[in-house]
Amino acid sequence: MPSAPNHRAVAVILLVPLMVALALWAFSWPAARIAPRDLPVGVAGSAAAADQLHEQLERHEGAFEIHRYDDASAARAAIEDRVVYGAVVAGDKGPQLLTASAASPVVSQLLTEAVAGAAPAGTAVPVTDVVAAPAADPRGSALGASILPLALAGVASGAVVTLMKLRGARAAVTLAVTAALVGIVATAVAHSWLGVITGGWWAEAGVMGLTVLAIGSAVAGLAVLIGTPGIGLGALLMVLLGNPFSGATSAPELLPEPVGVIGQWLPPGAGGSLLRSVAFFDGSAAGGAASVLAAWAALGLVAVLIGGRRRPERTDGADPSVHRPDPVPVG
Repeated sequence: MPSAPNHRAVAVILLVPLMVALALWAFSWPAARIAPRDLPVGVAGSAAAADQLHEQLERHEGAFEIHRYDDASAARAAIEDRVVYGAVVAGDKGPQLLTASAASPVVSQLLTEAVAGAAPAGTAVPVTDVVAAPAADPRGSALGASILPLALAGVASGAVVTLMKLRGARAAVTLAVTAALVGIVATAVAHSWLGVITGGWWAEAGVMGLTVLAIGSAVAGLAVLIGTPGIGLGALLMVLLGNPFSGATSAPELLPEPVGVIGQWLPPGAGGSLLRSVAFFDGSAAGGAASVLAAWAALGLVAVLIGGRRRPERTDGADPSVHRPDPVPVG
């Protein structure tokens, strides 16, 4: 009937602009609303001077979550442990700023501007980069850009496993081996060739592989649970939301609430945070992100394995539950 093609045409006409609007919202809105929101920073030094610095930071209402430390050494240790992004140290010659551009170049620049703006006119604030970003990627652009290819690789692996009708243990092994190989290849490019990550080689490969496995198994698991539309839902969740909500190019605390929190509960955000910890901070503060990735991977693989026990659908339209007698041999 001619009405069916017309309905499909109308659906396409309405669906494409809707998807474009959703993509623009997901990618552009967080980027347009970047600002510090309970950003963890430290204040260290003698009580009187530190109190003054504390008050100056508190004037930015809701912007900073302030941690107090006795001296510069304690503040430096907190930065290296990824407890805070930076710290202002009160000294005899005025304030000094400690930053970690490896944690987020955007945050380092923001703190530098905030502290310099609060200092008396004509006063230069010394800045020490405690954990510097690699020279090959001083702005963190390459590391931030690496999250989208990992998300696409995960979605692709889950989709291919589903469309090839791999089931059960075979599907799970395929997802795991594919993720491991992607992790090795990605680390060879990012670490060995480009030099934009500088941690332990195999640890970085493990993080990238786990990120791909978490995404791929989630997509394949959704496809087992709800059918082929699960691929689209997984892609929407991991790419259209997970990538822009990850905070990999800035910091989760700079994104609008609750986007930053949501992003860290999705594999792209957790993978970006874990990769940064492993690549630059010797694995500090890696537990939470690793747990998120492991949970997604485990749940997805369980769904894939359970789905493999179901009776496969017949492609000839016959009911597999109906027993048909064996054919009688002729002659």
